[in-house]
Amino acid sequence: MDARVSIAIDDGVADVRLTRADKMNALDPAMIEALAEAIGRLSETPGLRAVVLSGEGRAFCAGLDMVSMAGLAGSDFDIMVRTHGPANVFQQVCRGWRTLAVPVIAAVHGVAFGGGLQLMSGADIRIARPDTRLSVMEMKWGIVPDMAGFALWPGNVRDDVLRELIYTAREFSGEEAVGLGFVTRAADDPLTEALALAREIAARNPEAIRAAKRLANLSATATPAEILLAESREQGALIGTPNQMEAVAAGMQTRAPRFSD
Repeated sequence: MDARVSIAIDDGVADVRLTRADKMNALDPAMIEALAEAIGRLSETPGLRAVVLSGEGRAFCAGLDMVSMAGLAGSDFDIMVRTHGPANVFQQVCRGWRTLAVPVIAAVHGVAFGGGLQLMSGADIRIARPDTRLSVMEMKWGIVPDMAGFALWPGNVRDDVLRELIYTAREFSGEEAVGLGFVTRAADDPLTEALALAREIAARNPEAIRAAKRLANLSATATPAEILLAESREQGALIGTPNQMEAVAAGMQTRAPRFSD
């Protein structure tokens, strides 16, 4: 794995960290490539139960490194090239976390600006320090959010609030971000909280967790009829399986369950 991103896996929990601390984890071409590769690697990792995404040093991610990104038109980083299904590579490094079969938790501190805000938005759950500085910053540079933010924010952030923040590029705190919908909850030590939550999730029936994520992803775009049918199909596939029976037995015997993948 590129030095821009590190991955450590313990008991099914992947600890994924942006490691460009000297640049506040700003997104340069090498970071973009490393994040896309990390998502690809995790998608093929057996026994994975949950992922925690964080940044080393003073910040989660300061957004795009504008200097290093200059002059990339026509290269592999051309935004018009669809590299991952419907997405270009920039959109993939943010949206791709939603395509993983397991829950992803972002632990956010310092700053999450522009592309950094969109990166954390790809996580299922986002925990941030109250004093984190966040901004939909693209309008400051005369551009628009284009790293899947418009696909990720609806359902979390109220439409008129989102428009105001996009149009103005104003900063807001991690504490305010909870009320706005960008952040799930605030914590003084978000990484510790995120890892603890990941371990809690990893202790649940992995087949049920993956089914729940599929349903959560589906609910953003499907019709009520499609969602109702999908619920029934997922439940029907779970009931009576060894892991589901183990969940029941462990609960009745008040012991830790022993699930298999």
